[in-house]
Amino acid sequence: MMNTKYNIGNIVFLKTDNEQVPRMITGILIRPYGNIFYLSKSDTETTHFEIEFTSDINELIKLFN
Repeated sequence: MMNTKYNIGNIVFLKTDNEQVPRMITGILIRPYGNIFYLSKSDTETTHFEIEFTSDINELIKLFN
């Protein structure tokens, strides 16, 4: 098993999401070129690389959009 910074069940925020909606990590696909994370909000699941999200909400983005 490979260690990752984030685990299934963690709540994260997309860096580019103007609303800073919390998303839960629901899956991790490990590939030679990098890990792909499955992030879920409500009934939608999307895939992202680790560089696209953070565990800290960005209040400035949320406030000014």
